[in-house]
Amino acid sequence: MKKVFRLFYTDLFFTNRLWSGIGLCVVLFLFAFFFPWLGVIPELVFYTLALLFIADIIMLYQTSKGIFAKRHAPERLSNSDDNDLGIYIENWYPFNVNIGIIDEIPFQFQKRDIWFKTELKPRQRKLISYTLRPTRRGEYEFGYIRVYVMSSLGLTRRRYNFSQGETLAVYPSFLQMRKYELMAISNNLSEIGIKKMRRLGHSLEFEQVKNYVQGDDYRTINWKATARQGTLMTNSYTDEKSQHVYCVIDKSRAMKMPFEGLSLLDYAINASLVLSNVALLKEDKAGLITAGEKIGAVIPSDRRPTQINKILEVLYKEKTRYLETNMELLYATIRSVIKQRSLVVFFTNYESMSALQRQLPFLKRIAKFHLLLVVFFENTELKKLNEKPADDVEGIYIKTIAEKFAYDKKLIVKELAKYNIQSILTTPQNLTINTINRYLELKAKQKI
Repeated sequence: MKKVFRLFYTDLFFTNRLWSGIGLCVVLFLFAFFFPWLGVIPELVFYTLALLFIADIIMLYQTSKGIFAKRHAPERLSNSDDNDLGIYIENWYPFNVNIGIIDEIPFQFQKRDIWFKTELKPRQRKLISYTLRPTRRGEYEFGYIRVYVMSSLGLTRRRYNFSQGETLAVYPSFLQMRKYELMAISNNLSEIGIKKMRRLGHSLEFEQVKNYVQGDDYRTINWKATARQGTLMTNSYTDEKSQHVYCVIDKSRAMKMPFEGLSLLDYAINASLVLSNVALLKEDKAGLITAGEKIGAVIPSDRRPTQINKILEVLYKEKTRYLETNMELLYATIRSVIKQRSLVVFFTNYESMSALQRQLPFLKRIAKFHLLLVVFFENTELKKLNEKPADDVEGIYIKTIAEKFAYDKKLIVKELAKYNIQSILTTPQNLTINTINRYLELKAKQKI
């Protein structure tokens, strides 16, 4: 009995309407001392409010289960994307109710304003949808669903607590990967900024000799076969497939820098996942290497359907390290794992020429055996400083330093080009599109 009473008063809340009514009663009783003609009016108001209060409680507590609520969530969340969630709610009361809902979302979102208001008729059902955008990979714990029910009298609220604690894993951006996958399948990549690359020349992969038809390239005519057959014959070629594409991700402290809530490492992970998936759709082989002061994950290139799931599971667990990348160990790993010429996409970040010079000897060695593409980031905050006019001496000093760092980024691109190393200098938000564009460009030019 004691437990039932405790649950009763802990889940009962007074509304502003009730407090306003109590305040009105207090004012009327005070005025009754100075204005006797008020008579029994204050008492009538008080007793009427008390009766309505008791009636409201009886209406809300006439059944033990007046409301049902359940959270609808996906099995896993996609990092840096808007994930759709919902709360299913059903009214089992025989009258209309006003409802307020609090969903105890994980603390990582730092949101304290998840409050949904709705109105339900008897036996009515409703699905309230909302979105969450995680910015870190890992496990996110959801708590209770708190439902506050108010009748048409509106003097009290009854709280229902639905224990639906669950833990959802936040994976690299698989929603973004699916979007690019659908675009690639339907050949609509140009709609999201992916350029259409004109293939130059012919692939080295010969397919067959066939009869010439109008529209065939004259340069493909096979004159020996033409002489034997007495009619024009042409060589038919097919696109080269099963080329090896490796994403190498730097996990050092240089990738810890944040941008719009995500670290550069998370941007690199999302881009690697999309690039690997596009490469598999193009029937190439995708692989992955992660490195910090020691080698992390190594996934040899393959084109099996399960390859993208392997890459996804590995990228889910990767975290930033706080030491510099061991380039000597990374070079040795690439030489031992990658046995034939491949496209190696190295996601890293350089803020100065000295940072590049420490790694350049190993980058040149990798470029001797593979087509190396170094992807690093523009500092968008420095770009904003460059565009902002200087108002005083301190502003001029800050602007000069910012221009110097921005100029160093351009020098890094030229320095890499001197040693036949491809590079992409990009903003974090354009990383995925720029990386896929360069992959398709290199593939069209048959440099892989």
